[in-house]
Parts: sequence; C-alpha cells; structure tokens
Amino acid sequence: MHMLIYTLVEASSEDEALAAGKSAFDRLVGADPHADGVFDYYVTFDETDVTGAGQARWGERPAAAPVESDAGEELLEAGWKATVEKFEQTLADVREALTELSDEAVMRDEDLVRHACHKLGAYRGPSVVLYDEHGEGIRDRERLNLILNDDREHWIVPADVHY
Repeated sequence: MHMLIYTLVEASSEDEALAAGKSAFDRLVGADPHADGVFDYYVTFDETDVTGAGQARWGERPAAAPVESDAGEELLEAGWKATVEKFEQTLADVREALTELSDEAVMRDEDLVRHACHKLGAYRGPSVVLYDEHGEGIRDRERLNLILNDDREHWIVPADVHY
C-alpha cells in the first residue's frame, strides 16, 4: 500500500531540505545501517520520471517547502490532519473492541485489537504520518509545536512510501 508521509527538517534552501528529508526517509526504509526499515521504499516529489508513485500517484506537490510558506502550511496541515485522523480511528477501534471482547478474545487478538494497540504506540511506520529530520515520528501536537517554535528555519518534505 502507498501513503504520503512528511518530514520536518531544518534547512536554509530547498536543496538542503530535500537532502535532509531524503536522509530521514532513508532511515525509514532501512537504507541507513543503524535503522530498521518500516517502509519498503519511498519516492520524493522531485522524481518526475517515476510511474505508479510520487507525482504519478498523488499529483504535483512541491519537493520541499518552507513551513511558513503557503505550500508548506498546506503540506503541514495535510500531514497533521492525517495524523489526527489515523490516531482517532485507531483509538476508537481499540475502545470498541475492549468493550466488546473478553480478555481471552483480546489475548487471541480477535478483531486485531492488540495490533491496533501496537499502532497507537508506534513511533514509526504506517500509523505515523509526520517525522522529524531523524526519522522519528511526531505523534502529538506538543512535540510538533516544540519543533516549529525553536527559532530555526524549517522545511517540510513530502514522500510517497510503500509498506
């Protein structure tokens, strides 16, 4: 399956932001020797010759944009909205399953409730949409605000990932 993810990086130019973003995405696909991959591969939006992924799948997007630009604000809003939606849906699934299932059924992972609990606790992977420049998930608004309010210039870099 494909999904869009975003990384927030400190950079002073689009090229620098794209390089930092690709470094984070490399960690997420296991290209970095010190990271386990949680995605199969990624395509950034500067890669215009790829079929079936990136622009071919999602349409045109900036390869990188300053967070404080109109394009950057749109990307950040889309990433945060997807983060909240994924969390809320997974939490609702867990709450419903826990009220309906016996302890034994939960232990057997009926309705994939244990899997949903794992997704709630994940720091990387398909249940996480926003990442920092180290490839670590941004899972709550406090952390996002901490990153954005540190007086550095931040860029957002989108990627199409497969998992």
